[in-house]
Amino acid sequence: MVIDAIKLDIDGTLVDINEQHVLAWEEAFDRVGATFDRQVIHDQIGKGSDMLVPTLLPDADPAAQKDLGLAQGEVYKSKFLKSVRPFPGARDLLVRAHEAKQKVVLASSASKAELEHYLDLLNVRDLVSATTSADDVEHTKPAPDIFAAALAKVAPLQAGNVIVVGDTPYDIQAAAKCGISTIGLRSGKFSDEALLEAGSVALYDDVAALLADYDESPLGR
Repeated sequence: MVIDAIKLDIDGTLVDINEQHVLAWEEAFDRVGATFDRQVIHDQIGKGSDMLVPTLLPDADPAAQKDLGLAQGEVYKSKFLKSVRPFPGARDLLVRAHEAKQKVVLASSASKAELEHYLDLLNVRDLVSATTSADDVEHTKPAPDIFAAALAKVAPLQAGNVIVVGDTPYDIQAAAKCGISTIGLRSGKFSDEALLEAGSVALYDDVAALLADYDESPLGR
C-alpha cells in the first residue's frame, strides 16, 4: 500500500493542548453547576462539543448543549489559546511528508478560527493541501464527517492510500468509518489499550518519534 495522503488531527497531535481543553471544559460546566472529575472530561477530549456535551450531560437540550460549547470556546480562547505550543517535530513531520509528495490534510474537531490560528502557529500553510474543521460538518468525531470531508478534498484518492495520525480513540474510530487506518500517538495521554482497542495500526509516543521512524512506519513503508 502506497500512502498518497496523510490526515493529521491537531489538538494533542501537533499542538500540546489537551489539558488546557480539559480546564476550559471544567470551567464551562461549572457555570451550569455541573462537576466532573478531570479524567472523566479528558476521556472525552477529541470530540467536538456536539458529541462531548451530550455524553456528559445527556439531559441537556440542544440550546443548552450549544451554549456550553460556546462557553468552553470562550474560556479556551481567552485563557489558553495564546499559550499553545507545537509539539517538537510537528512542522518537521509535515515537511517530511511534503518532501515525499504525500498530500498533507489537517482534519480537526476545532473551530475554523482555531484551525487558522494553528496553521500560523505551526507555520505550515505552504505544506498543507487541505483542511477540515468542525465548521465544515454536521457532526464531529467520532462521527466520520470530518475525515469524509477531508477525503473528498483530496479526491480521487482512495481510502486505502490515505492514513490518519491522531491522539484519541475518536480520531481512530472516525477514520475507520471511512475505511482509513490510523497511527495513534500517546501525546494526547490516552492509554495504549484505548488506542489499540479503537483500532490503531501503530503507536508512537509523539510526532517526533513518528518522524524518527518515518521510513519504517506505516507512512513510509
